[in-house]
Amino acid sequence: MALYAAQGVAADSAPNLEEIMVTARRILTPGLGAIGLDGAEIARKRARTSDTASLLAGLPGVSVYGAGGVSSLPVIRGLADDRLRTQVDGMDLVAACPNHMNSPLSYIDPTAVASADVYAGVTPVSVGGDSIGGSIVVRSADPAFAQPGSHLVQGEAGTFYRGNGDGWGGNLSGTFATETFSLNYTGAFAQADNYQAGDSFKHYTFTGRAGHTLPTAEVGSTAYDSRNQTVRLAWRSGSHLLDFSYGFQDIPYELYANQRMDMAENQSDRFNLAYTGGLDWGTLQARVYYQHTEHEMDFGDDKRFWYGPGQPPSGSGGDTALNGSPCSPISGSMMVSGQIVGCAAGMPMMTDGRNTGVSVSAAIPLAEQSLLRVGGEYQENRLDDWWPPSGAGMWPYDFLNLNDGQRDRYAAYGEWEIGNERWTHILGARFETVNMSAVPVHGYNLDSYPTSGVGGMGNQTRDAALFNASSRGKTDDNWDLSWIGRFVPGATQAYEIGLAQKTRSPNLYERYTWSTWQMAAFMNNFVGDGNGYVGDVNLKPEVARTVSLTANWHDADSEQWSAKLTPYYTDVQDYIDAVQWDAVTNTRRAVPVVGNFTVLRYANQSAQLYGADLAADYRLTDTTDYGKFSAQLVASYTRGRNEDTDGNLYNIMPLNAKLAFTQELGSWRNALEGEFVAAKDDVSAVRNEMQTAGYGLAHLRSRYERATWSVEVGIENLFDRYYELPLGGAYVGQGTTMTVPPVPNQPQWGTPVPGAGRSIYASVNMKF
Repeated sequence: MALYAAQGVAADSAPNLEEIMVTARRILTPGLGAIGLDGAEIARKRARTSDTASLLAGLPGVSVYGAGGVSSLPVIRGLADDRLRTQVDGMDLVAACPNHMNSPLSYIDPTAVASADVYAGVTPVSVGGDSIGGSIVVRSADPAFAQPGSHLVQGEAGTFYRGNGDGWGGNLSGTFATETFSLNYTGAFAQADNYQAGDSFKHYTFTGRAGHTLPTAEVGSTAYDSRNQTVRLAWRSGSHLLDFSYGFQDIPYELYANQRMDMAENQSDRFNLAYTGGLDWGTLQARVYYQHTEHEMDFGDDKRFWYGPGQPPSGSGGDTALNGSPCSPISGSMMVSGQIVGCAAGMPMMTDGRNTGVSVSAAIPLAEQSLLRVGGEYQENRLDDWWPPSGAGMWPYDFLNLNDGQRDRYAAYGEWEIGNERWTHILGARFETVNMSAVPVHGYNLDSYPTSGVGGMGNQTRDAALFNASSRGKTDDNWDLSWIGRFVPGATQAYEIGLAQKTRSPNLYERYTWSTWQMAAFMNNFVGDGNGYVGDVNLKPEVARTVSLTANWHDADSEQWSAKLTPYYTDVQDYIDAVQWDAVTNTRRAVPVVGNFTVLRYANQSAQLYGADLAADYRLTDTTDYGKFSAQLVASYTRGRNEDTDGNLYNIMPLNAKLAFTQELGSWRNALEGEFVAAKDDVSAVRNEMQTAGYGLAHLRSRYERATWSVEVGIENLFDRYYELPLGGAYVGQGTTMTVPPVPNQPQWGTPVPGAGRSIYASVNMKF
């Protein structure tokens, strides 16, 4: 398997093929700052979560934006979501939702993850592209094959329970294989109710639904129900492997505490066909994949469904409206003091996304310690986002939020890795062309595409006409360049330096959402701050230039102690931030809104991010009677500034650290973990981001593992501490979430989403 190790992640699914001897030497860490999670580490984390992104939390420089229970958005050194390239089994998956509820890592259950690699900052071009913050490469298990002349039957089953939120679920996998053929099935499901915070954080219990209230410590809209299934077929012949998988996801609901809407349904089909072959000159990989996602949003159980001044029609479920007058879904209604005059039955929002990709790559040994990687990629993304009429001002036609959005990406790269006894260099260049377009749109008030005129609630006709008259076809030519140098002067130290330029084009929602109407803008928000967002067709690509240094010190055998420190600096040209927008004048707001939710428009500005990551490990003692005791420390600091406004970037994780004391004795592994986060004081003024207080949490875990089974129990937030999530966004999880300001005694601006209180969990897993 030396060839696959020499390629780093370019061979993202190294199968059990006949050994191929090559002269390129093994690269243990394929990129500067590359961090890997192996199967053992993942197994120890997955009992606590059904959210794959959260498996990465706690790695140096990595955190997560709070979102739904299975759909958090990973952050690397202050850059998140589409600013990262995220691959699942070689597929570049894309969110198809104006709130990014179906994030790429939500398409694989934690129990199906076999390994994960995180590339921060300076990323080799072979794993980069269309991103500025780094890359995340997640893989399921490689296909298994039987020994010659025999067959293989194996499987795995597990279940878990988590007390806070009454969460439970299970997983099942099975494999039948011969020497040349492998068939595998993997399935997992997870569901949970709302979780409880460590203390009361609101004074109201109202949800807008008759007979349904929430206790003051219950975090509304945090329930979910998720199912993932995959069937995989693989064939091998000598050094050639053909691998095909079909994956199906069904999420009947996933509620969101920091979004005004909830996921009402998400179904996705994924087809993934890959070839890996060892040839005389090196290794060839090819892949083609297709993803089709049908996504629906509406109000979940904790949010008001009927809006209007009267009672809902009979048989609607008995929701109490704002007064006792009759209610019917009529057109021509108005928004008065933030309230809808007329009646609206929910707000259905539909998205249909299609994502097709093709990639070809080769790894070619040039000399004893020299390897060339070359490759080409194509990705085609199609997106339709429309909102059926439901009454009041949302009547009588479909609102076309994004009509036939197209984003095609063509890429080619070359990367040369060369080394000697002490030095390794990875030099790469990548060129990408991104073509984007969208066709004309209209609001609820019209069934045709306006080119002029006024009318419709919230200036729908005006905004649609301006968008339709704009030049919507855009082509970006983007360059990525990287150099990584690694110097190993002796057995106890290593040093790395990296320089990179990385480029990302805007996504479809950043460029092509068009309505300044407060209600419509609220629906376009993938950062969870409670504000509304409007796109800008003329946005430029973000260009980030990064320098990063790493010092790695350890004992001669890397068994007693180690310490790794990585300071970094990134300057981003044309960073896509936002400015407050005045819908009446359709210009930048002259007097900013302070201390409330507002509407913003995406805008190119300049930004800087800098900080440092630290990881250390020390073996305290190792005895026969009590086992091995160790301490692990991970700490990160990131600072983000908008150079144009001299303000702070949004959702930057404050100084944080995790300290763990572990004991390993035979099959037992016990851990006491401390999690420490400083106060978040540097907040984004333009977004009216809320500050959060510092906190410290304790977690207790115990795991017993044998070759064929394991049991784990633990307590999260041991002392039931109340705390607010620094990256959790604004709490809009219950009540009349579509009115600003809310009616009396409803959620107001100023409440961050709290974290979960104490939770006792247990899991059992068996292999057969």
